[in-house]
Amino acid sequence: MKRLAIPFVCFLFLWTFLPVPPALAQTQTAPPNIVVIFIDDMGYADIQPFGDTKYPTPNLDRMAAEGRRFTDFVVSSAVCSASRSALMTGCYHRRIGISGALGPKSEIGISEAETTLAEVCKSKGYATAIFGKWHLGHHPKFLPTAHGFDHYYGIPYSNDMWPLHPDFLAKRRKNPAAKSPWPKLPMISATRGEGYEIVNPDIQPEDQEQMTKQFTQRAVDFIQTNAKQPFFLYLPHPMVHVPLYVSDDFKGKSGQGIFGDVVMEVDWSVGQIMNAIESINAAENTLVIFTSDNGPWLSYGTHAGSAGPLREGKGTMFEGGYREPTLMWWKGKIPAGTTCDKLCSSIDVLPTIAKLIGAEVPNDASQTIDGKDIRPLMFGEANASSPHDAFYCYYSGGELHAVRNERFKLTFPHRYRTLAGRDGGDGGTPAAYEMTTIGLSLFDLDNDVAETTDVKDKFPEVVKELQAAAERARDDLGDKLTSRKGSGLRSHGKLDAGDERLPLDWN
Repeated sequence: MKRLAIPFVCFLFLWTFLPVPPALAQTQTAPPNIVVIFIDDMGYADIQPFGDTKYPTPNLDRMAAEGRRFTDFVVSSAVCSASRSALMTGCYHRRIGISGALGPKSEIGISEAETTLAEVCKSKGYATAIFGKWHLGHHPKFLPTAHGFDHYYGIPYSNDMWPLHPDFLAKRRKNPAAKSPWPKLPMISATRGEGYEIVNPDIQPEDQEQMTKQFTQRAVDFIQTNAKQPFFLYLPHPMVHVPLYVSDDFKGKSGQGIFGDVVMEVDWSVGQIMNAIESINAAENTLVIFTSDNGPWLSYGTHAGSAGPLREGKGTMFEGGYREPTLMWWKGKIPAGTTCDKLCSSIDVLPTIAKLIGAEVPNDASQTIDGKDIRPLMFGEANASSPHDAFYCYYSGGELHAVRNERFKLTFPHRYRTLAGRDGGDGGTPAAYEMTTIGLSLFDLDNDVAETTDVKDKFPEVVKELQAAAERARDDLGDKLTSRKGSGLRSHGKLDAGDERLPLDWN
């Protein structure tokens, strides 16, 4: 024992006082990498960790086993552009003027005055990239590389906004001379400071079959290229939005039709991203978030997903429309195999990441951020609670459809679309929705997540509390249903007379 004492003391002295090797120092102090995988139109029960699907999702199962499920993670609105604007800015979409789903004729987009998640990361020296669907304005001033991203490769809006839209195909069957209301769908490549290029002006079905693989490979290359610096990767897949396309490697693989095949390819993509992160030894320094922009487009039936026990789907602010299957993975940081059932949202992603990387987020009177820091929920801290006393369920056009807290949801009288128990369409052709109404209703989500039973008479004090919260929302964000304008609204970006326009081929 005496012979070991002196060497051990010397070792302890050297470890304590000598400089830490540069590689080790970088590992200890490097800010975390951030990866956000954003699926389009995925239902709450479309993957194994959230539903008993008949097709496997092994990589998402692994992500859940090694990370954390969030079973009450909601988005700002149950429609594409509105939801994406909230993720990118940490704000209710209503606040920043983005509503609905922007199309090829739109002349608006995300405002240059807004601070995006990419810009937050860029402020701390991150490499930033997006591969997939943007949908926050397609003209050059609105493209991702004008809003904090170094690289962009993808489509400017939804993959059904093209001449092969099913509505137009049905019209053409009746009138072969009918002219398409949609331009050709372009693939765009852009680099910050170097402009953009339309690399494919006319995406065809065979091109869509390769998109999941193509975006995934570019994402993997980006991870490996930036192994020695912090990076933010945004991977907003166009799938599982209709029209559904899948590569040959996954055609028929699920045995459950093309929707199952497409989800399996998305699951494969998640596995490729995780493998790439591990290949650069960054699993213990990378946060990966997997979620969706809104729930399933139920009218498409066999080409749509499932909200499971939740009511309705995309296009409504019932739980099936805006509660999303969400997973977070960060080895050694996020507790493995755990579940968070507290209310949190996509608007929380930006402020949470800002805290993680030590970045500043504008939050003065002119730049209010609605999201909250959810690190305690991510890391499974004891007694962590939802940071939201109230969450506002706005829909397209500025209608406040509901307000909720951790347990209860108060729905205000409004019209909404529904299949009323009927099946959706088959083969990529949608069934017709019908319109119906709901009156003032209170739902106990802890005990009735399907929103079947109105309990407002049982909990009048909760109704009063949530009505007061709704009044605060109407004062701040307005409400079309009650003709309130709102004092806290900001403008979306607009095309000015001299601004460049993205050339689209309408022939």
